[in-house]
Amino acid sequence: MSRARKKLCLSLAVLFAINILFIVLAQNAQAVTYQKGSTGSVVTTIQDKLSRWGYYSGKVDGVYGSKTVEAVKYFQRKNGLAVDGKCGPKTLAALGVNVNTTNQSTSGDVDLLARLISAEARGEPYTGQVAVGAVVLNRVKSPAFPSSISGVIYQSGAFSCLQDGQFWKPVADSAYRAARDALNGSDPSGGALYYFNPATATSKWIWSRPLITVIGKHRFCA
Repeated sequence: MSRARKKLCLSLAVLFAINILFIVLAQNAQAVTYQKGSTGSVVTTIQDKLSRWGYYSGKVDGVYGSKTVEAVKYFQRKNGLAVDGKCGPKTLAALGVNVNTTNQSTSGDVDLLARLISAEARGEPYTGQVAVGAVVLNRVKSPAFPSSISGVIYQSGAFSCLQDGQFWKPVADSAYRAARDALNGSDPSGGALYYFNPATATSKWIWSRPLITVIGKHRFCA
C-alpha cells in the first residue's frame, strides 16, 4: 500500500472516530433533557419534587405529560429560568435532581446553599451569612418544611432572591465558606427558622415571629 493511500486510510479512520464521538456526546446531551413524552424514575422524581413544593397537582406516575410540562413552566417562571417546560441541565439542577449519580449531594448542597447565602446576605457580616445558611438547614430539620436543602430553597415563595434574579448572580467567595460552616454545624441564628430585613419587609406576619437575635440588617426569628 502506498504512503498516500495509508495516509488517506488513517485520515478516514480518524474522521470516523470523531464522528462517533460527536454522536455519543449528542446522545448524552439529549439524555439529560426530559420533556413531554419522557418516562422513567427521573420523571417520577421531578414530579414528586414539584408536587411537594406546590407546583404540580397531577399524578406522580413517571410519565412526562401536559400537566408536568405546565408544572415545570410554573417552576421555571418562579425561579428565573428559561420557560420551555423541559427539564434540561439548569432546570434539573434547580430541582436538585442529579440524573448521573447520587454521590455528589454534598458538593451540590454546598454550591446551592452558597448561592442562596450570596443572594440573600451579600454585604452582610460573615456571621450573618452563616446564620442565613443555618436557617435553611434548620428548616430542613423541621417537619414544617421540605426535608432537603434544594426543597427548602426552591419552595414556592420562600426566598425573594429567586423572584428578583439575585439568586443567579455570581456567588461571593465568602458565601462558600459560610455554607460550609453552616453545614458543619455553626448556627449563629440560634435555631431560627425565619429572618427578614425590617427596612424592606412588607409582611405583617413576619413581625409576629418571636425574635431570637439580630445580626447586621437581619432579624432572626423562631
